[in-house]
Amino acid sequence: MTKITARNDIFLKALKNEPGLSFVNKIIKNFPKAKVYLVGGAVRDIILKRKTKDYDFVVGNVPPKSLENFLKKIGKVNLVGRSFGVFKFIPRNSRIESVDIALPRTEHSLGLTGGYKDFKIQSDYKLPIEKDLSRRDFTINAMAFEVKEKRLIDPQGGLADLAAKKIRAVGRPELRFREDYSRLLRALRFAVQLNFQIERKTWRAIKKLIKHLKDKVVPRESIAKEFLKALKANPLETLDLFNLSGALPILLPEMDAMKKTPQPPQFHTEGDVYAHTRLALEKLNSPEFLRFVPERTDDLEIILALLFHDIGKVPTLQTPEKDGVDRIRFNRHDRQGAQIAERIINRLKLESTGEIKKENVVWLVGRHMLLIIDDPYHLKASTVEKLFFNPLVPGEKLVRIMLADILASLPRKGKPNTRHLKRMLKRLEELKALDKKRKSLPPPLINGHEIMKNFDLPQGPLIGGLLAAAREKQLNKEINTKKEAMSLVKKLLK
Repeated sequence: MTKITARNDIFLKALKNEPGLSFVNKIIKNFPKAKVYLVGGAVRDIILKRKTKDYDFVVGNVPPKSLENFLKKIGKVNLVGRSFGVFKFIPRNSRIESVDIALPRTEHSLGLTGGYKDFKIQSDYKLPIEKDLSRRDFTINAMAFEVKEKRLIDPQGGLADLAAKKIRAVGRPELRFREDYSRLLRALRFAVQLNFQIERKTWRAIKKLIKHLKDKVVPRESIAKEFLKALKANPLETLDLFNLSGALPILLPEMDAMKKTPQPPQFHTEGDVYAHTRLALEKLNSPEFLRFVPERTDDLEIILALLFHDIGKVPTLQTPEKDGVDRIRFNRHDRQGAQIAERIINRLKLESTGEIKKENVVWLVGRHMLLIIDDPYHLKASTVEKLFFNPLVPGEKLVRIMLADILASLPRKGKPNTRHLKRMLKRLEELKALDKKRKSLPPPLINGHEIMKNFDLPQGPLIGGLLAAAREKQLNKEINTKKEAMSLVKKLLK
């Protein structure tokens, strides 16, 4: 069992190190009978020595109107949530965006529908903190630190579960999840983020109730938040937990279908399309991956594009037996995959979190076959520029997608073929060397206005073609000055 400490000083130090939390002492000073508790995720994270930004407090023994009036004197009170006994508080002269300050409260699900709105919430400033903590989702989130008396309150055994690295529902797991089905995904997310195991009864309840995600009582925005937080923490573990819990066929049936989609064994001894995708996630940030790219990444656009990169293989599958082809083929699966990825992002509202741009993920999926189709030195320099030096597209991310894909493609003979990738990296370095100072591409030698002025030409497609020709020659180091560029244009116009 991991040694877990909950000394009072670690909480006091955390509060002291965040100047924006000085209002806590002001509340205690102004209301001598007040009970001020740090609660929830902040308590858990401080014990685990994890960084936290979410400081939530419960204040007991202070009438709500008195508390509200005092908070308005020392900061700004947003009354969103006021009817639930929660004040969104912004301390004056603080970098903290917002702090939740709540009265002790109880919650009762109305009919156990699993919808987060179907709750009757009662706040009571005289309610014991233990009652408040008993309504929370998991034991590791059901602890409180009483600031004035400097003591940890742990009625649900959260400290022991932290030490045992367990995710355990408060009370009866099935009842706790039926109150709010979004907790099913929260449990998976916490298990991934903290690298904890889900306790047996809690896991059994998750597997039994996960089907209710079909009921559409959990907002898609909530699903997106939990899913992406888990993916960011550990993509492979997220895929495995969603698969084992039964969430995968419900939320991502397109991926579940990949399990029965075969691949040509001469190129993919790792197994079916699902096995290949899983291995690609495993290869991301692996030692062999980092030999090609120096820095680890938790970029969600990369992770999602890798998750979806071969999703188009399911509808494009062709086999010798069924279609008369020479081997298993997936013609244009990259294009189909891009369309499917876009539909999934829309359906699950993954953009709602602000963590990704749909067009970037779709672009990456649609171009992940670049190095299978072309040797990098067969591509025009201007094409490489458009793909990898254009601020409007995620070219650098494409390199990582292609690398993980290649490393997860295990041929019958030999090792994964990284030859084209190495040549692409070499070519990118050669182009960056054209402007050694900026380690990027040099600016174009001429622009469209100069061509129109010097050759008395109207604006139109011809200008774009001339610029492209001059740029290609420049990037290939065949011309180096504005004069040479103008001479080239003159020659092309003859």
